[in-house]
Amino acid sequence: MVRDGVWCKSSRSGSEGNCVEVAGFADAVGVRDTKDRQGSALSFDPMAWTQFVGAVRVGRLTSRA
Repeated sequence: MVRDGVWCKSSRSGSEGNCVEVAGFADAVGVRDTKDRQGSALSFDPMAWTQFVGAVRVGRLTSRA
């Protein structure tokens, strides 16, 4: 995955520093820790990412925190 791109902080990130950033690329969606921008990033298939976000939005996935 290409590391250069437009990374956007999640609108659901809180003020506690537990934040993630997401970037869309031609062949992948990248997710990284805002506090460690030079560290590892996860890479997802765009369709899988879209399905994941959709499941979260309709409440099919719940937090156990």
